[in-house]
Amino acid sequence: MHTKRLTKREEDVMKILWNAGKGFVKDLLKQHSEPKPHYNTFSTIIRGLEEKGFVSHNSYGNTHEYYPLITREEYRKLFIKNVVSDYFESSYKSVVSFFVKEEKLNVDDLKELIDLIEKKEEKE
Repeated sequence: MHTKRLTKREEDVMKILWNAGKGFVKDLLKQHSEPKPHYNTFSTIIRGLEEKGFVSHNSYGNTHEYYPLITREEYRKLFIKNVVSDYFESSYKSVVSFFVKEEKLNVDDLKELIDLIEKKEEKE
């Protein structure tokens, strides 16, 4: 399981890889928003992602075609789990309470969440 956190720059590169599916550094760099990092910087970020186990590559001579080893959904679960653990004492109830207090969730939203929970429990 991946436990290492990604920096904002690494997440940006992963988003490009998830959207592209795979690619060579020069092609992936073209998809980066402005301001684009230097080619060498971008390449270093991808190699760092590979060291962390998020990316791998196929070699074609001296060039490498990179692809993600973790899906966007797998990373999302990991990211949320880490946030809940680090900032909400591993309590998802505290997360929901936070959003209610911040007025990001209203009664209708909470009813939808309760419906989702009830439907999931019915399936099990």
